[in-house]
Amino acid sequence: MTFQPDPSRMKRELAELVAINSENPPGNESGVAAWIREALTPLGFEVSLIEFAPGRFNVVSRLANGPGPTFAFNTHMDTVPAGDGWASDPFILTEREGRLFGRGSCDCKGPLAAMVEASRMLAAARDKWSGTLLAVFTGDEEVESAGARHYAATHPAIDAVVVGEPTGNACFSAHKGSFRPVVRVLGKAAHSGSPHLGENAIFRAAQLMPLLAHFHDDVLARRSHPLVGSPSLTVTRIKGGHADNVIPAECELLLDRRLIPGETEAAAEAEIQSLLADAADQLGIRADIIGYHATTGGATATPEETAVVQASLATCRAAGIAKPGPFGFQGACDLVHFIEAGAQGVVIGAGDIRVAHRPDEFVPVDEFVESAAIYADIARRMLTP
Repeated sequence: MTFQPDPSRMKRELAELVAINSENPPGNESGVAAWIREALTPLGFEVSLIEFAPGRFNVVSRLANGPGPTFAFNTHMDTVPAGDGWASDPFILTEREGRLFGRGSCDCKGPLAAMVEASRMLAAARDKWSGTLLAVFTGDEEVESAGARHYAATHPAIDAVVVGEPTGNACFSAHKGSFRPVVRVLGKAAHSGSPHLGENAIFRAAQLMPLLAHFHDDVLARRSHPLVGSPSLTVTRIKGGHADNVIPAECELLLDRRLIPGETEAAAEAEIQSLLADAADQLGIRADIIGYHATTGGATATPEETAVVQASLATCRAAGIAKPGPFGFQGACDLVHFIEAGAQGVVIGAGDIRVAHRPDEFVPVDEFVESAAIYADIARRMLTP
């Protein structure tokens, strides 16, 4: 590899980032944003802190270095809440058996620290690349990607982006999206001692759920994308009734519809509306979509032949990654918003997504250090006149 990261510095800076509580909710990223400004400004970056909502920030850092394309590093500054069940303090980075434990160590303060190190190495080696390097760190990815949506809507298009998320340093070029409508099933209230005088909305919701399951099994499971597999539909929350002795007149279901590249929220909603119409015709179920829960966003995919995918695969192979990709995420991330704004993009980062959002989240030390060199080398390959 062309670039040699400083492992001691990277661990020290990751410890500083983990110590800054940026749990979302509530999502206070200001401390992380200030840390990034202090880290990148001495390197020659023009650093802007952009308040996209009260107390919520994006950081946009720019280093111009002659003619050439515009390439961006991106990851998010917020983490999920620490929760309980940790073997050590989640806000004190702890090293055990070659792993660094702490909330955000892999999702996504590890990628953030590695991107800062990559930016530092590129700033010190400007003879090796030409163009404009951006380091864009966003807020609110863990709830509804408000930061990335704001950035995509308010900034000029970029040519390519690498988004930091835990992938074991392999190249992921596609991810699923999510769409979460709230469906209200109606009944008729009555005294629970005379249930025949009412219509139990919970019972009616129970009749609806097999129709949802059949739609998943018989329709969605037969669709497929080569990198992310099949879309899905399930129920993740249910709420009904307001008193112990009253037949419930309403029952609400939260549906979780996972999208694959090529599917849109509008098309998914139309299918659910059609399913509810069938339930009304076949079973007399009265149900409608009454709202939506926030999600990170839709699905996306970058074709394998694009320059950023090819550069990323070549870099991962050069780094000795046994299975460099390309692969696809089952979950969602901010990549979709950069692609919708005109960029090509991939997702790469140290760690395993299966340990994110859990107690004792960790990133392997070797992967963490290696990821900084991978980021810098992808940028070098992309930033040519």
